[in-house]
Amino acid sequence: MKIGVVKEIKNHEYRVALRPSGADQLIKDGHQVMVETGAGTGTSFTDDQYREMGCSIGADAADVWASCDMIMKVKEPLASEWPHMREGQIVFTYFHLAADEALTRGVLDTGAHCFAYETLESDGKLPLLEPMSEVAGRLSIQAGAKFLEKPAGGIGALLGGVPGVAPAEVAVIGGGVVGTHAARMAAGLGANVTILDVDAYRMRYLDEVLPKNCTTIFSNPTSIKECLTKADLVVGAVLLPGAAAPKLVKRGDLADMKAGAVIVDVAVDQGGCCETTRATTHEEPTFVVDDVVHYCVANMPGAVPRTSTFALTNVTLGYARKLARLGAKDAIHGDRELASAANAVGGKLTCAPVAQAFGMEFIEPAAAMG
Repeated sequence: MKIGVVKEIKNHEYRVALRPSGADQLIKDGHQVMVETGAGTGTSFTDDQYREMGCSIGADAADVWASCDMIMKVKEPLASEWPHMREGQIVFTYFHLAADEALTRGVLDTGAHCFAYETLESDGKLPLLEPMSEVAGRLSIQAGAKFLEKPAGGIGALLGGVPGVAPAEVAVIGGGVVGTHAARMAAGLGANVTILDVDAYRMRYLDEVLPKNCTTIFSNPTSIKECLTKADLVVGAVLLPGAAAPKLVKRGDLADMKAGAVIVDVAVDQGGCCETTRATTHEEPTFVVDDVVHYCVANMPGAVPRTSTFALTNVTLGYARKLARLGAKDAIHGDRELASAANAVGGKLTCAPVAQAFGMEFIEPAAAMG
């Protein structure tokens, strides 16, 4: 199979889907690898490093898309990339379709086989989503601390306080991977942290493993509102795999929050867990609603591409090798993990939560493939 790696074109997205060492393994598996010129520069990988591994270098994105049977990316294809996609071509990347109906219909129209990192399930976990959730959870506190500063529009609070001055209050909505890493970072800086979740077993686990300045609270509308009124920083860390995030922070709740408080909605890739969330970019990361600063960057890990690329490709490479070896049909019929990643097959929508989000027809991946 001929595998292509294209340069990411999302605003300030510097990650790359395949490291030179990964390309070497795919080539040793008997595949050809073509990399768009400059695809790895954001992560400090040169074209020569890919050439040394046996890759060919495509002149531009159109060259790679047209030449390859399988495309590896990091972020969802933007509208300008849809015309390059074609029927039967495999695209392996993050899609987050439930947050974007236009994207969903756009990739369906291409007839490509779309395998999404974020829905690939193994033993009840999401192994290709977890590393970026870890990065985003940690980054959410760095970003929150920055935008709590007065020159950045925040209330002017230091997360850890100082002797004689109380630390900031941080509320983390969701106790999964993002929430756990956010809580650990905030607690490490000395903040008072409250984590809200609906899973009693998860909260018992968090109570055991997190520092004593972290408190777990059962999540419901009342407890969320109470935490919002006290919080200097709120991290939205809710995930329903493959589905749109529930809107747990209502527009009216902002009136009860402190002026200059910050919301970092990490769930923005799935539409966000705040009613006021809209996707922003690293170029213009924040906006203000009712005196509350919103940070809703849809590709947070792209800000630290070196760490993020290594963390992501550590887990994606094995599945990419298997997908390339099997091809789309055998992967869907014979591999449960890869089948769980199939979101669109030959123009048919094969992810139930996405179909539910937009009232569209859902078809099982095996049936769609035939």
